[in-house]
Amino acid sequence: MRRIGVLTSGGDAPGMNAAIRAVVRSAIYNRVEVLGIRHGFQGLLEGDMVPLGLGSVADIIQRGGTMLFTSRCEAFKTDEGQAQGVERLRAAGIEGLVVIGGDGSFRGARALSQRGIATVGIPGTIDNDIPCCDTTIGFDTAVNTAIEAVDKIRDTVASHDRVSVVEVMGRNAGDIALHVALAGGAESVLVPEYPVDLDDVVARLYRGLERGKRHSIVVVAEGTLSGPEVAAYLTRHTGFDVRATVLGHIQRGGAPTARDRVLASQLGNLAVQRLLDGATGQMVCVRDGSLCAVDFEEVFQGRHTVEPSLYRLVNTLAI
Repeated sequence: MRRIGVLTSGGDAPGMNAAIRAVVRSAIYNRVEVLGIRHGFQGLLEGDMVPLGLGSVADIIQRGGTMLFTSRCEAFKTDEGQAQGVERLRAAGIEGLVVIGGDGSFRGARALSQRGIATVGIPGTIDNDIPCCDTTIGFDTAVNTAIEAVDKIRDTVASHDRVSVVEVMGRNAGDIALHVALAGGAESVLVPEYPVDLDDVVARLYRGLERGKRHSIVVVAEGTLSGPEVAAYLTRHTGFDVRATVLGHIQRGGAPTARDRVLASQLGNLAVQRLLDGATGQMVCVRDGSLCAVDFEEVFQGRHTVEPSLYRLVNTLAI
């Protein structure tokens, strides 16, 4: 293999640049050229490619976002779009492709693999919702960003005897919410994986009031109800001063944590090694604490679940 491509697709995640850097430098170490495909699969269809050398990826390991830019491409979901993508790759002399992104990105990568292009995926999404892997690039950073915000919000609610409902991201997964609630000492957490019981939240607030607690934090995953909806319900049923904060895309930005940088570097290097070993249609990841590669088919057939013990622990410690 003499030339590979790398692209980022879907939502950006802190650590994507570190993964790009690892792919480029690992490939060059093995005397393989690298082309960066900008703006994801949309850029692939448009032939938006640039050569990447050692200097191209200098000083990006600490940067959030993605230097290759990203997008969502409906045209690539069609047979015609996928065929065009294969033509673009072959015309550029690209023999293997590294795709950094989430579930939708991997489905695009699988389509290319089925059409004869060697592909390997790297899980990059703050949502941590990819089956078969322990954690995804960007998740740790997003949790730490949200925790920093919750700590500051708690200072204010404690000063004003308020209840604060904090809505965090995660799409249809509750991982960010659970980790933020546990690390932030929240009194309640609402996640998509468990039934939502707002009356239980009300009861918890009253129990806290009875023992002298005059401020509380409620963490809500965006895949359940919206933060303002929850705040409105709690206001109606308690009469407390309840405010809602939607953290939004602040969680997707910022410098990646050391953990995300290390993970991205490991997975970027492993992705290149898998291509050089002749693999295709795989995701590289950390599974049960070890670096490995998993076939896309197993990923798509899997089901992501949150850790039940974390949910129980949040509720135990918030008694």
